[in-house]
Amino acid sequence: MKKNLRLWIGLSIGLLCTCCLFSSGAAFAAEKPFTFGLLLVGPYNDRGYSQAHYEGGKYAEKKIPDVKMIYIDKVNPADRPGVTIPQLVDDMVEKGARLIIANSDDMKDGIREAALLHPDILFLHISGDDVLTGKAPKNLSNLFGKMEYGKMMAGFVAAMTTKTGKIGYLGPLVNEETRRLSVSCYLGAKYAWETVLKKKPEDLKFQVTWIGFWFNIPGVTADPTQVAQNFFNTGSDVVVSGIDTTEAIVVARQKRQEGKEVWAVPYDYVGACEGASEACLGVPYFNWGPGYSQLIRAALTKNLPNFKWAEWVWLGPDWKNLNNLDTSTIGFITGPALSPSVKQALDGFTADLGSGKVNLFKGPLNYQDGSAYLKSGEIATDQQIWYMKQLLEGMSGQSSAKK
Repeated sequence: MKKNLRLWIGLSIGLLCTCCLFSSGAAFAAEKPFTFGLLLVGPYNDRGYSQAHYEGGKYAEKKIPDVKMIYIDKVNPADRPGVTIPQLVDDMVEKGARLIIANSDDMKDGIREAALLHPDILFLHISGDDVLTGKAPKNLSNLFGKMEYGKMMAGFVAAMTTKTGKIGYLGPLVNEETRRLSVSCYLGAKYAWETVLKKKPEDLKFQVTWIGFWFNIPGVTADPTQVAQNFFNTGSDVVVSGIDTTEAIVVARQKRQEGKEVWAVPYDYVGACEGASEACLGVPYFNWGPGYSQLIRAALTKNLPNFKWAEWVWLGPDWKNLNNLDTSTIGFITGPALSPSVKQALDGFTADLGSGKVNLFKGPLNYQDGSAYLKSGEIATDQQIWYMKQLLEGMSGQSSAKK
């Protein structure tokens, strides 16, 4: 690895201005409007991951004068068979885009190829690691949010609420990102179960089931609706979603209407609880607007000295106010179904995370196969968190995709 990982928490103009552009050519500021393109893996209105990005782009349009967004959604093999990322980028460049954002990990190879084909255009890949591995051309950066904290909160409220001790985690495809997020959820649940509730570790069951992609593709993935139903039908009374769409909370609402006492924690989008208030414990969500805005402003002032692109940026919560849409990349909205006592416990847990009093990535922790992840007293480095090799002991489910 050619660069050390750095933990970037919070948003500040000074931080982002130091990481935002490679120096070459004339400033983009002379071109009005400044057009940026957004490639979305799912529908722009999915009430999940892609809608969070779409609204982040609209936020940047609103906050920055003379900025215009264009977008293409449903950028995936099922919705656009045979269409490549470079082809879509070519179309955006022809329409005037000077910065192009690809919002999904599975776009990694395509957006790198497009960046090489368009050296005068800036590219931003969300969730990738090309900068870390040295594969990124000078006009490609990586950006992601430190959702590990949001998932810890999701696991915490799940464990504090469950009456059966069984939590289901509805996972997408299997990679380092999805493993570390499911692990973070488990660690939050484990902390609540053992440290707050003082219950026996063996009485907590945490099952991860992967569907095979970020959302349902009929005939290709497992059906997330059926997976969620199976969780509830086999004793899990809380399902935490790790996929881009809303099946977990929809099924929980249906079970509630049938008289079942169950709950869910949706994901990605600030409004994901809407319509299912009786079942929703809360939602950890991404807020892309501030980060997008800072990067676009940097592009507009490209002629400032010492600017460079090709940076890896990992933004965390604004611990002063997780739900400040102008400052916090990661938020957590408590749901109507969350009890007052659990909300109070969550507030304390969140404060301890923010102050550093509680660090859940601290050993001893073992991988699922029994090998050491963190030795006793060892605190995980950013590399150890980012590149999560397996699930952990205490979690049920596959650590890798089926061969």
